[in-house]
Amino acid sequence: MSTITIGVDLAKSVFSVCEVDGSGHVLRRRDLKRDAFAVWLAQVPAGTVVAMEACSGAHHWGRRCLEYGLQPRLMAAQFVTPFRKNRTAKNDRNDAEAIATAARQGNMRFVPVKTVDQQARLSCHRVREGYKVEGLSISNRLRGLLAEFGIVVAKSDLALRRALADLDRQTALPPEMRELLHDLSAHWAKVRTAVDACSARIDAHARVDERCIRLRAIIGIGTITADAAIATLGDAKEFRNGRQVSAWLGLVPTQHSSGGHARLGTISCRGDGYLRTLLIQGARSSLQRAKAVSVEKSTPEQIWIRQLASRMPFGKVLVAIANKHARQLWAMLAHDETYDADAWLKHPMVQRPAGKHAITMRTTA
Repeated sequence: MSTITIGVDLAKSVFSVCEVDGSGHVLRRRDLKRDAFAVWLAQVPAGTVVAMEACSGAHHWGRRCLEYGLQPRLMAAQFVTPFRKNRTAKNDRNDAEAIATAARQGNMRFVPVKTVDQQARLSCHRVREGYKVEGLSISNRLRGLLAEFGIVVAKSDLALRRALADLDRQTALPPEMRELLHDLSAHWAKVRTAVDACSARIDAHARVDERCIRLRAIIGIGTITADAAIATLGDAKEFRNGRQVSAWLGLVPTQHSSGGHARLGTISCRGDGYLRTLLIQGARSSLQRAKAVSVEKSTPEQIWIRQLASRMPFGKVLVAIANKHARQLWAMLAHDETYDADAWLKHPMVQRPAGKHAITMRTTA
């Protein structure tokens, strides 16, 4: 294994490279264009650590490094910032040196390199979210234009579609305005169709993937959430435990502890906001289901959810459920297991009967 660590500041055209030896001294710096960087990377000795920030194109170059026998190390940008010598003098060369220095830290956390399949599946999710934002923008634009002529429409999309269907009957609208609204309405319909097409594509992936099928056994995890979890976490073995996953998703409270006094704040909301949002939305479904099922027919998790809901605010209950689901996702992916509602009974600290009658008696007592 090479003792040299290479820090690369990625860019669109010109990449800045900094080579650092085992003692942390800078050996050489160079600026390479994209094509020249690809040729130079193939000549780097096998086993060399190549560190990069986890930005656009990082996973592509990480896969190229793996093809050449190199060791790619992707890091979040906020982990690199403290290692820049001069925070006021930010440039590509300083960034490359800071990346190389950060990669040599023994306690540094790295981002796993995503496969082509993972990136393709995540791209479908990103495009779908973009269409949703565009569709919301168009609908708001339509409501605003109609309101200028005294036509106020309710917030639902169904009410807006009904109003647009009756445009020809609106005498308050001039002919040119009707034509403009018809064109905008047609564009809105195309965007909604594109959202449905992306949803169908994601659903098709989730229904044939054995891992997604296992994840969907959890109440509150649907096809979109399961597919997003697979595309984002992969086999989840880069995380040591489920708590690291929930912390990475921003589902744990922030800490302001000092002098032995633990002070916990609001949830951190850091990490992947898309997957965190899906888990919290799925937690709503889990909460509704837990309240709808009778105690006798409830699973241990549903009984736990009912107990939480009886003593905690609504928002905290959703975060707690999402946190639990994140840990369950890690356990199922990292250990290649199926969902087991009674898995908690296998814990060595549990020394009580496994029957549901015992659980029901403790709940109703």
